[in-house]
Amino acid sequence: MFTGIIETTGTLASMTPGAEGDYRLVLDTSELDLSDVQVGDSIAVNGVCLTATEIGADGFNADVSVETLENTTLGDLRPGATLNLEKALTPASRLGGHLVSGHVDGVGEVAEIRAEARSWHIEVKAPDELARYIARKGSITADGISLTVNEVTGARFALNIVPHTWNVTNMANWQPGTRMNLEVDIIARYLERLLLGDKAAQPHAGESISMAFLAEHGFLKDG
Repeated sequence: MFTGIIETTGTLASMTPGAEGDYRLVLDTSELDLSDVQVGDSIAVNGVCLTATEIGADGFNADVSVETLENTTLGDLRPGATLNLEKALTPASRLGGHLVSGHVDGVGEVAEIRAEARSWHIEVKAPDELARYIARKGSITADGISLTVNEVTGARFALNIVPHTWNVTNMANWQPGTRMNLEVDIIARYLERLLLGDKAAQPHAGESISMAFLAEHGFLKDG
């Protein structure tokens, strides 16, 4: 588990394809303290939970499966890319953001970005199937960064980025069309399953959540 509070950024040193379509990443993370990290520990890289397979003086290696490549932006990376990094939580860690699993739900795309005073207004288009999990003033993780949703219109949501977040993450490299890894609030995922009750065991049960379903089960009131 993670918090979505980025500790530092690193750089992709190399990306080597494997025989089965997977990749081995070599990451330069010289600004990240790895003294308490062991082989087998988890590190979030742009919001993707990866397992450290080798640890060196200036970084670590990680293998990325075909499934991860297909469902995240890691397959888009090129050597020299700036990466958001966060080590896994410990019992003594401060939960400064929100609970983040490092399991990406989908890939979003920057639709608009503009400066507002000393902050930045960013609008992101999420995959349609994630829209139901995104709520105004709720939490969302973008490239591993814990963020607050300011506005929601359909599958499009807006963020307000303060200078500190802009400066210590890879956000300064974002522009319209930039793709990022999205993870919705873990509570929203579990709440959906709880609402299904006994129907959760049925195939395609998650597709049955609708406004009519909520009204039928007393979660919506007239007026």
